[in-house]
Amino acid sequence: MNADVDLADWGAALVDPGGWRDVVAAADRARVVRVDRGECDVMTGRGRVRVLSDSQRAQGEIAPVTGDWVELADAEGLGPVIDRVLARRTAVSRRDPAEKDLEQVLASNIDAVAVVLGLDRPIQPGWLERLLVMAIDSGAEPVIVLTKLDGIDDPSDARELVDAIAGSTPVVMTSVVDRHGIGDLLALIGAGRTLALVGESGAGKSSLVNALVGTELLEVAEVRASDAEGRHTTTARELVILPNDAGMVLDTPGIRTLGLWEAEHAVDLVFGDLVDFADECRFRDCAHGKEPGCAVRGAVDDGKVSKMRLRLFLELVGELENLRRREEERERRQRSGGGKRRR
Repeated sequence: MNADVDLADWGAALVDPGGWRDVVAAADRARVVRVDRGECDVMTGRGRVRVLSDSQRAQGEIAPVTGDWVELADAEGLGPVIDRVLARRTAVSRRDPAEKDLEQVLASNIDAVAVVLGLDRPIQPGWLERLLVMAIDSGAEPVIVLTKLDGIDDPSDARELVDAIAGSTPVVMTSVVDRHGIGDLLALIGAGRTLALVGESGAGKSSLVNALVGTELLEVAEVRASDAEGRHTTTARELVILPNDAGMVLDTPGIRTLGLWEAEHAVDLVFGDLVDFADECRFRDCAHGKEPGCAVRGAVDDGKVSKMRLRLFLELVGELENLRRREEERERRQRSGGGKRRR
């Protein structure tokens, strides 16, 4: 936590659009700024307090996550505990890769979600599409942040690829070395707002937090020169108060995998304009190639959609079709008894 921030001014500094002053005025209410096993750090009008998180007694099926507004209570022999998690305005979440229908909430009550990608490694379209789904689906404002601009001679190819996927989502290019783009990010956050950073390990999220705060607050790990891969330096999600009444930022541990659910939603959320054009095609099974009356190709010819954006859209649709065929084949084998038995 930034030592220059007067915790007594917490309530006055962060004016939440959902009614921060009303919430902080209640002595038993607070915002979760860090979650550990069985315990949380919460911020109240009186400062930062360590409390127990008794999910069986207090929250039932809703465990607190960083960013939650909560009500506190005193438990005999235990001290302050989280008594109730208040309704979430927004939530950054993903589907658990191990449990297809289980949602993992990473953070809540976020105003903007930054998908962070490092320019020191090739941009993977499928990865960006899935992360962008996470950002858009949160209900917060999505933004794409490209880091390590100082480490690349010509970012134009990477920027063209990102723009082809981004659509109307704003893109900010940054460098913590010369602080390029840092002012743009600070303007995006603003007083009373919270920005969450999501991306893979080594993308530069912790360095970005340090640049926004103006001091080496979070640990930064070295990245392997061979493949630009990094290791996890952020192990817990923690809200950091920015100086000068500039809002809050949340660094998250690096994400390694995102599943089919995100890929399916990328078609509608990331390429929604192309889906709308596809509905206008003459043939319902149009592959958007040389078919007559293809509205998608027409949009490209009219300059409404870039050729690269169409190519990425078709690659994603093809990927999903292959995944669905493999899933159908797997289910067919299961229904038939799994094929021949080994003796």
